[in-house]
Amino acid sequence: MATSDHLETFQEQGIVFSKLDAVINWVRANSIWPQPMGLACCAIELMGVGGSRFDIGRFGAEVMRFSPRQSDCMIVAGTVTYKQAGAVKRIYDQMANPKWVIAMGACACSGGMFRTYSTLQGLDKIIPVDVYLAGCPPRPEALLDALIKLQEKIKTEHSAKNLFKAVQ
Repeated sequence: MATSDHLETFQEQGIVFSKLDAVINWVRANSIWPQPMGLACCAIELMGVGGSRFDIGRFGAEVMRFSPRQSDCMIVAGTVTYKQAGAVKRIYDQMANPKWVIAMGACACSGGMFRTYSTLQGLDKIIPVDVYLAGCPPRPEALLDALIKLQEKIKTEHSAKNLFKAVQ
């Protein structure tokens, strides 16, 4: 057991104490690599957050990846039709764990105004959704808020335990 004198000595030497979960989650939350799935009009607002006015890079998510193997957050923006649903599910399944999903727009969240035979009534019918972002279309500021909510969720996960399970 270290005494307070020992802890002060370690702090003077630049040694920091933390939980493994806290370190892993801090890294994961601040380096999200999103995969944009622009399926309809919400994709225009999704593109807006990459510009200098909104600057998604402030939150560590500026590295948009168009390969599911290189991304850990899928942002589904717009209407998901049944014809497109299989491709969305397949791309989600190809992403490595851990992975997160943001449903962007009323259509991705609940089918929006399209109560038709061809429209999926919510993305959560085919893949798990971590953050729902309502609006038609939601503003780029709302997407940044959803990203912050996702970061808060990631910071509370039990990453070290899951990491060791995956290794065994």
